[in-house]
Amino acid sequence: MTRVAFVAGASGYTGREVVAALCAVGVRTVAHVRPGSPAVERLGPRFAELGAELDTTPWDEPAMAATLARLAPDAVFALLGTTKSRARQARARGEDASYEAVDYGLTALLRRAAATLARPPRFVYLSAAGAKLGSPGAYGTARAKVEAELRAGTLPYTIARPSFITGSDRDESRPGERLGAGAIDGLLALGKVFGARRSWARYRSTSNAVLAAALVRMAFDPAWQNRVAESEDLRA
Repeated sequence: MTRVAFVAGASGYTGREVVAALCAVGVRTVAHVRPGSPAVERLGPRFAELGAELDTTPWDEPAMAATLARLAPDAVFALLGTTKSRARQARARGEDASYEAVDYGLTALLRRAAATLARPPRFVYLSAAGAKLGSPGAYGTARAKVEAELRAGTLPYTIARPSFITGSDRDESRPGERLGAGAIDGLLALGKVFGARRSWARYRSTSNAVLAAALVRMAFDPAWQNRVAESEDLRA
């Protein structure tokens, strides 16, 4: 029987690679893009060429639950995330695209919708290295809240905690992130020379393609059910 995967956040930097990786291994892939997003027209043809189906279910919990019930996915990938820049632009339009609203709110909605299915799918959640409750930043706190809800719930899950996900092919220019990743990689490499191998393995940056391959592999591996994958696991 063909496996089915639902990818929320399919238009993102990692999401696009996850869609491609799933299609490459023969998984029926449904790529979700927010209705009204410019990505619908921009990425729709690309997803079709890969063999993926485009879905534009609105971010409404009953509607999302109905879509998931119809598709009966084996895995739901939650790859949602915003940025400070997008949040500022949204505020100017009178919309809320904060870490609390997107990184936590939409992911939590998707988790609840997936939990209503008679055959629960594996919930593959893209978190972040060092995410923990009580973090000083809203980004880490939002992701830690999702992790806590997954652990407390009954939905099978795999949590991935990469460090920097970077590359030169992002749609958005993020020179600060690339410089930061490069600086941290350099410091970690120096630390490795002096014995800090664990920190080097856990916190050095990775590419979206390497991360996507790991997420797809782990999504259907029983050994990774209800486990947290750190950066070193995602590059294995």
